[in-house]
Amino acid sequence: MSDLREIDDVRADDARADDGVPPIDDGAAAAKPGWRAGKGGLVTLTTVIALLTATGLTLLGLGAADNAVANYDANSWVWSSGKGEVDRINGITAKVDTRQQVKDARNHDLQITQNDRFLILRDLQTGQVTAMDLATLQVGAVMKTMPGVGVTVVLHEDVAFVVDTTLGQVRQLDPRTLAPTGEMLAFPRGITSGDFDGKGLLWLAVPQEGTVVAITAGRDGAGPKVTRTVNVAPPNHDLVLTVLDSGVAVLDNTAGTLTRVPGEGNGEKGGSDSATPSALPLTGPGVLPPRSSGGPIPVTVSAERHVVVLDGERLVEFDVPGTGPLQPVVAFAGHFYCADPATGVVYEFDGNGQQVKEIRIPAAGGPLELEVRENHLFINAPDGSTARVVDDKHKVSNVDKYQNEILGGDPPPPPPKPPAPPKPTVTVPGPPQRVNASAGDKSVRLTWRKARENGAAITKYVISGGPGEPITVGANTRSVLIEGLTNGETYRFKIHAVNKKGAGPDATSNPVMPTSDVPDPPTEVVAKEQPDGTVDLTWKAANGQGRKIVRYSVTAVAGGTQTPVGDVKTNKMTIAAGTLEYGTQVAFTIVSVNDKGGGSEPSEVSNVVIPYAKPGAPGNVSAATVANKKGSVQVSWERADENGRPVTKYVVTANGAETEVTDTSATLDGFGDDQAVTVTVAAVNEAGPGPTGTATARTIGKPTVTFTRDTSDYNSVSVTFTPNNKGGTATCKVAVSGEGSKSAKCTTAAVTITVTGLWPNESYDYTITITNAAGSASVKRTKKTSTMRATVTCNVASYCSSGVWAYSVPSQTNESNAVRSYQDGAQITPQCRATGDKSVNAKPWGGKDNNKWLGYTYDGKRTYLPWAWAKLDGGDDITMLPAC
Repeated sequence: MSDLREIDDVRADDARADDGVPPIDDGAAAAKPGWRAGKGGLVTLTTVIALLTATGLTLLGLGAADNAVANYDANSWVWSSGKGEVDRINGITAKVDTRQQVKDARNHDLQITQNDRFLILRDLQTGQVTAMDLATLQVGAVMKTMPGVGVTVVLHEDVAFVVDTTLGQVRQLDPRTLAPTGEMLAFPRGITSGDFDGKGLLWLAVPQEGTVVAITAGRDGAGPKVTRTVNVAPPNHDLVLTVLDSGVAVLDNTAGTLTRVPGEGNGEKGGSDSATPSALPLTGPGVLPPRSSGGPIPVTVSAERHVVVLDGERLVEFDVPGTGPLQPVVAFAGHFYCADPATGVVYEFDGNGQQVKEIRIPAAGGPLELEVRENHLFINAPDGSTARVVDDKHKVSNVDKYQNEILGGDPPPPPPKPPAPPKPTVTVPGPPQRVNASAGDKSVRLTWRKARENGAAITKYVISGGPGEPITVGANTRSVLIEGLTNGETYRFKIHAVNKKGAGPDATSNPVMPTSDVPDPPTEVVAKEQPDGTVDLTWKAANGQGRKIVRYSVTAVAGGTQTPVGDVKTNKMTIAAGTLEYGTQVAFTIVSVNDKGGGSEPSEVSNVVIPYAKPGAPGNVSAATVANKKGSVQVSWERADENGRPVTKYVVTANGAETEVTDTSATLDGFGDDQAVTVTVAAVNEAGPGPTGTATARTIGKPTVTFTRDTSDYNSVSVTFTPNNKGGTATCKVAVSGEGSKSAKCTTAAVTITVTGLWPNESYDYTITITNAAGSASVKRTKKTSTMRATVTCNVASYCSSGVWAYSVPSQTNESNAVRSYQDGAQITPQCRATGDKSVNAKPWGGKDNNKWLGYTYDGKRTYLPWAWAKLDGGDDITMLPAC
């Protein structure tokens, strides 16, 4: 059964049934198609929270009143995978003004479809689709689709479409309720999904037929209709679409051409049903952005990092620096923006292909999303915390999606990426593999395996051997029905691959003779994916119509591709792991072949499956010491390849102990001091744990300290020492006994700490201490400050013959307190300062006029000398001495 037939239309009120939340009154919204809420309606915060809770969305940003009207300003909703949130970025302010948390979607890949009225989210890991009305912040409904790549949701005004590219099915939905509208449209399997152009036409490509179709939405309960079918290429060419302001542009990678298909209002009523292709100088398969606004259409040859721009009749070519594949170039305001997912850089080029600047997105973590909305280019890193907004003057503004919230300890930076490997030698491709021809009635079905690329992507395959001209098909088509043959005549077909270097050697099919004697196709084809990456196929044996069935040929069908996977003799097959792309929807058709070489028509397509296997190893696993925590290390890694099923957890093992986390970093503790810790990280999905990534770190240890030297002056001691922090964030301190301390940040080199506020002529005990979370270490020492002397100054001999007297008290009023006299030039060692009862005027004899005294020890007793008669070392500053 197809994805579209498996849609589970879960209304918002059903989703709330078990939550105890009052049901939403859908009222006219459900009853009247085209209903739109008025701008003036008031939505209470309680109502908004109830609505969001019902479908797993949590309001984190503005209040409901701020969101209760449709917002037509320049803004865009973007995805933040690491936090599981959608953020609305205001393009004018370059700030996030509203945030919504999406339940159970953290670290998932989300597709966002939006306009000014609705926001539709599709979770690739779970397949859940959620629709939200931005006019009222009401979540209308959720529904289930098959997970993985293969289903897309597109939106225009008040209609939405869900497109199953594998089965070729298109269904219109009401974006308020996600209820189907009208009948489903069916196309040949393996279509290419496009989008709505500016006129409201939905464009799709049908590679099997070489056409593009335009679909108009139904109104008043009617279903959608195909209103245009335009031939743009021979059947089975590889087609890529970009929708325009009116119409669509189609890149034919097989022929190397670009065709503009005008939309309505271009020349004729309803547009033209024919278009002329323009040849492009492509050197490999090109890619296009989903939408191209304005005139220029950039085609990016991703693997070659080459861009070809078709602007009317004008061609512009330029190369993008660096190595590795690029994302499609986006045209905006006359410039071109090219995202390099490996480096997180968006290169900007002017209209002539000259590089203007580089826009860097630090720690982008993966692919970047570029979308032009309302004269602004929004650049988002879904796996990072930042985005950028570019206005139509090409001014770049930075956006912090996390708005400076505290997210916990920052993980250590990832190790530098290894240098890019040298470019391989490029030659023509090898021959196609396992070319097989099976006969039909006046037809032959050819299948083959991919040719070896030899350094450059294959652009097409060329088939010869039939009655007409050689047939060219796309690189993604490796199953072709050749008709118009003669029954009974033997044919042998040749196939060769083509890349930018030219045509490779032919591979020749088995001889085959068309016949009317063909079997019936198999029936009841059932596919089942297995946890080991294989896919099991079973089917009901075909009716050979009297002849023996000798083999069955199996072809895998995915969006835009048909790939043979092998032949078997019985009615079952196990497709080997890695043959099919994990995480991408795929279905199967089977052709039965009889003993005469006659082949049946392909069977009805099987059910759709999503191959999966154990996840890949986490990338860039790195471990680091937690510098401020005892016995701890921090480990971080990049998301593992999910390989088709969501990663549900990461198992982090350190020294035998396991920890389970859902994020991409963890802090582990409980280890010993200065202990080496080996950490392994494995991702786990439905298939089990994948391979591990490994890193090693050491916990912090108890620090040590080595004394180097100390020096002093009159009022300070400077201590130099070498700390060993043992990996921790440490604090170094010198404490002087009784006089306070001084701290400093420890480094790995010598540290000098100076403790001030000391006094001259004193011995001080001090302690050097280094401390981190694991402990501390200390060294004790003693240091004497510099000796300060006072020199007696009395330079008039007639007056100073008897010298300058010192007293037992700071006063010379009573001569009985005189102790002894000092001649000019004599020195004492003062210990303190005092204030006398009267001023001593020694200015006439070379001294000073003040009432300050120097205290010192003479004959074991405290003695005082007038400072007016002495000069102190170090600038004659008495405040450098303590009070007596």
